[in-house]
Amino acid sequence: MITGAHTIVYATDAERARAFFRDILGLPNVDAGDGWLIFRSPPSELAVHPAGDPDSGRIELYLMCDDLYATVAELTAKGVEFIGGISEASWGTLTSFRVPGAGEIGLYQPRHPVAYDLD
Repeated sequence: MITGAHTIVYATDAERARAFFRDILGLPNVDAGDGWLIFRSPPSELAVHPAGDPDSGRIELYLMCDDLYATVAELTAKGVEFIGGISEASWGTLTSFRVPGAGEIGLYQPRHPVAYDLD
């Protein structure tokens, strides 16, 4: 049976990206050897969205929070670079931020029922 999900972030500068997740986002971690950190992810859920082109399937990562504006303020104070401002959608309030050496990740406050706390 499935026991968890393992998300991979590819980074051109893995040390900077790992430091960001450890020091800025404060994610607990274990060292799998030689500084290879594996982070505990926040509770998660998985959604399947329709795609127009049958070969265009892609996977995105969004972190979720209870108060987007407060989270943005907290992370901005820690030097996090946000991209494109904050936008409102029917399903939530969202933005994205840069992970040093690894691209960007979405961040949103959901308006929909969440599944991450289901038993």
